[in-house]
Amino acid sequence: MKLVQKDSEKVIWDQMRTHASNTTSPILPNRVGSGLPKLMLYLILFVCATYLVYTLKLLNTSNLPCPEQDLLFSTRDSLQNITLTPAIVEPEKTELKHIVFGIAASAKLWEKRRNYIRLWWKKEAKMRGIVWLDNPVKTQPDDGLPPLKISGDTSHFAYKNKQGHRSAIRISRIISETMRLGMENVRWFVMGDDDTVFITDNLVRVLNKYDHNQYYYIGSLSESHLQNIYFSYGMAYGGGGFAISYPLAKALEKMQDRCIQRYPGLYGSDDRMQACMAELGVPLTKELGFHQYDVYGNLFGLLAAHPVTPIVSLHHLDVVEPIFPEVTRVEALQRLMLPMKLDSAGLIQQSICYDSSKSWTVSVSWGFAIQVFRGILSPREVEMPSRTFLNWYRRADYTAYAFNTRPVARNPCQKPFVFYMTKVRLNSTSNETISEYARHRVPHPACKWKILDPSNLDKVVVYKRPDPQLWDRSPRRNCCRVLESKKKGLVVDVGVCEEGEISEV
Repeated sequence: MKLVQKDSEKVIWDQMRTHASNTTSPILPNRVGSGLPKLMLYLILFVCATYLVYTLKLLNTSNLPCPEQDLLFSTRDSLQNITLTPAIVEPEKTELKHIVFGIAASAKLWEKRRNYIRLWWKKEAKMRGIVWLDNPVKTQPDDGLPPLKISGDTSHFAYKNKQGHRSAIRISRIISETMRLGMENVRWFVMGDDDTVFITDNLVRVLNKYDHNQYYYIGSLSESHLQNIYFSYGMAYGGGGFAISYPLAKALEKMQDRCIQRYPGLYGSDDRMQACMAELGVPLTKELGFHQYDVYGNLFGLLAAHPVTPIVSLHHLDVVEPIFPEVTRVEALQRLMLPMKLDSAGLIQQSICYDSSKSWTVSVSWGFAIQVFRGILSPREVEMPSRTFLNWYRRADYTAYAFNTRPVARNPCQKPFVFYMTKVRLNSTSNETISEYARHRVPHPACKWKILDPSNLDKVVVYKRPDPQLWDRSPRRNCCRVLESKKKGLVVDVGVCEEGEISEV
């Protein structure tokens, strides 16, 4: 049985060998086949060892400095941490050197009115401007006045207004003629008359509110409601002065002569100017500090209750009474220049307070005058100008004004006691101005009120610290406080209102 099995196994083995010898792919011997798993194992071990060695080498080299890589990443990281802030260059503020004045004058009135120009023209400050005349006048060297020029010929322009004068055409072209002189570094052209007095520091303050690179036409209206109706509520009155930005003046110069030809029936120079502004599409920007003063009589009511805005100009000074009594018009204005030099921002600004111990109302128009009223008047009433003047048509008609007014008191007890400024100085140690106001000695009617009579007062002394940044803040009246109340005088302090301080008894 075993023999048969062995024989059969031998037969099978011989057949397998025979088949293997007949094939082209020899079968590996049994020992080679059994070595295949070991070869695969060695190959896997070799690959693992190689990967391990490479990984270790990579880890070691990562600690070495790599200048280019470090520079790249550190630069990127540093740029992420840096906030790029562009350099902010503050624009230069407008100064007198940026303004050119064009002053309309007449040879016939030059000898008298040049004295008004001397009051405000600052030759030492290198102010720039031209006085434009209709005819030549006698001049003196170093007379402290701007250069004089003769206006161009306007005879070819039509003028058909029977009530006016054709000099209006000449005056309306002053801005354009000044523009053609080619002055450099000009931001504003300012127009005025030979009887206009400018408070130049306040003019600069007002113009600094506006971008001189844009089109601006800045000025104010007439005080006369009828004047504004007859001419325009959108017109800057030339006597009070107005300002035109350089780009607008440049545009005006190109078209003004054609524009003037279209309006031969207009009355004056300022309405011709406004007509051209309308064609350019530029409205009037109103600034209440430019004063035309189309009134007659005494300006006291207007100056003692000046609006809360810097005073820029005064006009028609030949028509109204001197602003200080018992002196000439020029002398009165010279006195006003004294406080202007110490604190131009606060000039003629009104403050209202009360002497509660005596039941008096005190109104301070700094640098000009003080009023002391018997009794308690509300600020709403005191800040309203009293009608010490007549309107332009010489009628005592309160409806003829373009603003609110109050009548002059008829009750003898309500008539104010007025004190005009006589002198002012600056205490450099305390940086305070000390101004004195003397009582205007005029008869006062008898009063039967049992309130103490202010007629015994001789003077009022006001302490005020100059405040050049007054108009950099929102408009607000300064506050005043009665510091001392004696039989013969008052001592008052004027300054910025403290927190919670108001004008009340």
